[in-house]
This record gives sequence, C-alpha cells and structure tokens, in this order.
Amino acid sequence: MTQSPKPGARVSMMDIARHSGVSQKTVSRVVNGEAHVSPDVKAKVQQSIDELGFRPNAAARALVTQRFKRIGMVTIGTTLFGPTAILSGVEAAAKSAGYFLSVVRTGDGTPAQIQSAIDQLVTQGVDGIILSEPIDVGHPIMDVPMGLPVLSFDQPSSITRDHELVVGLDESAAARSATEHLLALGHETVWHIAGDENWAATRRRIQGWQEALSDAGAAEPAIIYGDWSPASGYAAAQSMLNRPDVTAIFAANDTMAVGAMRAFQLAGLNVPEDVSIVGFDDSPESAFLHTPLTTIRQDFDEVTRLAVHRLIRTIEGHPPTTLHRSVPAQLIIRESTARRSPERHHIRSI
Repeated sequence: MTQSPKPGARVSMMDIARHSGVSQKTVSRVVNGEAHVSPDVKAKVQQSIDELGFRPNAAARALVTQRFKRIGMVTIGTTLFGPTAILSGVEAAAKSAGYFLSVVRTGDGTPAQIQSAIDQLVTQGVDGIILSEPIDVGHPIMDVPMGLPVLSFDQPSSITRDHELVVGLDESAAARSATEHLLALGHETVWHIAGDENWAATRRRIQGWQEALSDAGAAEPAIIYGDWSPASGYAAAQSMLNRPDVTAIFAANDTMAVGAMRAFQLAGLNVPEDVSIVGFDDSPESAFLHTPLTTIRQDFDEVTRLAVHRLIRTIEGHPPTTLHRSVPAQLIIRESTARRSPERHHIRSI
C-alpha cells in the first residue's frame, strides 16, 4: 500500500517514490528530464506527481542539474511596437519550452545600464541571457560569465567571447525592397523618414534605402530623422510640403508613416495619388487605416520562436552550427502606394 503525505505537508520526491513504488533516484530522473527511464515508469511517476501535487524545488534542482530553467532578458524600457512585440514573443516561446523569463528593463540603454542588468540576472541565476537592446552604443564589451549562453537580436553586443548567438530580421534587405517597390512605380526618387539616430535599426534601414537608390541611379535626398513617433513623422512631412519632387516616402516605422500621411492629407494632398508612402513593421492598425498602409512585415513570432529555440538548444548542450541567423521580411502592398502621378496637386499651408 502506498503512503501519502499528511494534509498540508510539502510533497517531497521521497513521497512520490513511495506513492509510485520506484526509487527516489528514478523520481529525480523524471523530474529533471534525464534519460534512461522507460515510458511506463515515467508515466507512473508523472501520475503520482499529478495526484499529490508535487512542485519541484527550483533551487535544489539547480544544485543538482546546474540549471535554473530560467532565461534572463535585458530590454529597453519602451512601449514601441517592435521591442514590445519581441518581449511578448520571447515570453511566450520560453513558457512553451518550460522556461521562466526574468526581465530587466534599462533606461537609455547605456553600456553601464546594460552591464548592470546582466549582473542582476547572473546574480538571480539564469541559464542564458537575451539582449534586446536596440540602441546603438558602439558594440561595448560586456562582461558575462564564461559558459553562459547569450543571444542578441539584430546585432552582436561584443560579449567577451566569440560565440554569441544573433537572430534578427534582415532590415537592410527589407528597407531595400520597400524602396525598390516605390521606384518600380515610376517615382524618380524616394525620400526617407529615418528613426532615432541612436538606434541600430535606423542605420540598417538607411543602408538598404541608400543601396536601392544607388543601384537605380536615383538621387539620394537628405535624410529626415524622427524619433519613431507619429508626431515626428508629421513634422517630417511638413518639411517636405513645398517640394514638388516629393512623390514617394519610405518611413522607418508605421507610426511615423501614419503621422506623415496625416500631414499630407491636411495639406490637401492625397495618399497615394500625390504621395506614396511605405512604412515598416506591419503594426496591427496599419491594415485598418483610412488608407491602408503598404509596409514591411516583421514576423516577430517567428523571430522570437527561432531565437529562443536556438538559445535553449545551446543551454542544453546542442549549439547551432551557425551563430548568426537572419529571417527574411515581407513587403505587404496595400493602398498607400501607387504609380507616380504626372503632376502633384496644389499644396495649401497647414
């Protein structure tokens, strides 16, 4: 007859062993996901775990397995769509794989703040670290304990060793396709509303835009920088109103594109008849605007799923053969782009 623990008592692995009629070592192997346990025995132990409500002691398990089943993530403190979508995707992928996620948010993403966040996560006890810091701080040297896997999105962070995993969208190629789409519609050139000058994504999207213009032999207009907000896109468009050569714009994200569309519409111009506009991200609202937005779709679910999978494989002793992996983007063509009109309409001041 199997014995059960007294009501209210904490269930131990010894209790599970007695209840299922196996050794405590076998229970430990099942709890820690080790091999050399038959399916029948594993099912019997799992049934006892479920019936008795056993919850493994994470600290004790870590002492035995040297694993915490926890991933640490360093991310910038922002509500912008891209970083928020990455955080949400990582959280879902980690949970699906049976890992907890500890998140530390930085302020301005300075090297000192990033290092402090890494130190905090290492102290807590994590099996790997994800860096989701979009600000370009010049690839600072980060101090991470040897043997602790690190994954970053989009760019290496100059960790003190050369085996950092990097997964991200090929943003230069994506920006290039957005620009080529506008040029193919007969526009003589494409203006660019860039993101924050301090972000690595801004630099990569500018690069793709410039490459497309260069290959087409098109003039390269002066870059107008924004800060990812719709207000900055609105202000950028206002600065273009008196220029008849502005017939096509590639904005570095959807929210700036939305601000630009509003400015042109208030000035008596129509999108896309007078000005074609392409955004970047395919944010949820982009398909439901008064003029649905042509944009670059970032598959954040796929990027984060792939990234977390590669990190966990590395944690479990099966690192990928290639450290860097790019995920292609997709141009989503909607109603904000059209062939160039022979003449732009009269612009009224706003």
